[in-house]
Amino acid sequence: MNNSVQQTRQPVTKIFAATVKTGIIKSNLFPMFAGLTLALYTYGYGIFDKIPEVIFALIGSILIIGSAGAFNNLYDRDIDSIMDRTKNRPTVTGEISAKTALALAIVMGVLGIAALAMTTPLAALLGFLGWFFYVVPYTMWTKRRTVYNTEVGSISGAMPPLIGWAAIHPDITHPAILGLFVIQVIWQMPHFYAIAIRKHDDYKAANVPMLPVVKGIRRTYLQTNVYLVLLILTSFLFWPLSPGLTLVALLLSIGWLVLSIYGYKKMDPGKWANALFFYSLIHMTVLFSTVIIYSLVGILFNL
Repeated sequence: MNNSVQQTRQPVTKIFAATVKTGIIKSNLFPMFAGLTLALYTYGYGIFDKIPEVIFALIGSILIIGSAGAFNNLYDRDIDSIMDRTKNRPTVTGEISAKTALALAIVMGVLGIAALAMTTPLAALLGFLGWFFYVVPYTMWTKRRTVYNTEVGSISGAMPPLIGWAAIHPDITHPAILGLFVIQVIWQMPHFYAIAIRKHDDYKAANVPMLPVVKGIRRTYLQTNVYLVLLILTSFLFWPLSPGLTLVALLLSIGWLVLSIYGYKKMDPGKWANALFFYSLIHMTVLFSTVIIYSLVGILFNL
């Protein structure tokens, strides 16, 4: 390790947080909790009926997502060193060794699956599948080879609500949880397309074949709109559970499509991508907040 790295070495807690990607962990716990509370409500459980399952689902999700993040950082350290937004990651600067990062990822992964297994075997299986899809098909295979890397990665990104639901009830065939899963899958494409436009130069320099880099802005615009139309249609998967949830999901998705069409015509690509990115965060926050509030209120009224 060179002197400049030693002089600017971060605290151990920050090195750990950057290695396991705590930001991604936090953002994924929100949909996990949405799936969990929705299962509690759907199957008539009280708030305190499944406390051990809630705790183990939380711990297991944190560990398995952190493990996947550490593996991703370890594998991608060569391209991360090229991109401005990732060049200061500890796996790039050497503040954490490759051996330590690998050990951390393995231990967290094993403990995460074990914790999820304390809820239901299905939750543990889904946790493993989410980890596997992120590490192998996405990170190690498609990320550097095809513009469809986002679609492949979306499978792992949509696992948290399934894990939360399965931790309470080992059956994920209910239309409500399938709706959350499908919406989470589709949501990721316009969200990450917007990020790819915002960080176009980084991805181009690292030779990562993101859609805007390979196919251009217009193709990205058209493909974004296709997914937003699909997102509108999937809103109706909530109908068997709640017309209210359906309406919220529908209005949020229509608003996103209107913004995409209007913004593309009126804004330059950078501003358009920024608008879509921030709206995607609003969309998911409002939708999952509504699901959580709806579920908790329903549980309280059923007491």
